[in-house]
Amino acid sequence: MRARALAAFLACLVLLAACGFRLQGAEVRLDHLGGLYLAVPDDLSPFAVELRQGLARSGARLAPSAGEADVVIRVQAERTGRRVLAVSARNTPTEFEIYYNLEYSVDRRGQEVVPVQRLERERNFSFDEGQLLAKGHEEDVLREAMARDLADLVLRRLASL
Repeated sequence: MRARALAAFLACLVLLAACGFRLQGAEVRLDHLGGLYLAVPDDLSPFAVELRQGLARSGARLAPSAGEADVVIRVQAERTGRRVLAVSARNTPTEFEIYYNLEYSVDRRGQEVVPVQRLERERNFSFDEGQLLAKGHEEDVLREAMARDLADLVLRRLASL
């Protein structure tokens, strides 16, 4: 009985492999694009750091200058900040909305293949004066997560080229 189950399992594996089935992953491959150059206003912004890491994970080759690159990613604007959503009876903030806005375009061999795109992410979080350091850290973590989301969106757009 055990041998039959093992044989049936192996047969299923062979059939799945033969039909081209593979598990869907979140991995994006960009090695087909050639050299990429990232033109950003601030090289150390959360978005730039996340996008560089994503490009490295995707197998992209980063070019040292825009002239040597096949694809140039231009970030025209990158804004982040927070707005007060709610206040207490003592007029102190109790809830904030943090946002991350990005405008970018993509050039391929001198031709603009992706016109200026605007991406936005927003997150809300509660605020307590008694936990000032923890809430400051929470805001930083949320901002980095939003930058990672935006970088993933740009990587997926690049993969479709």
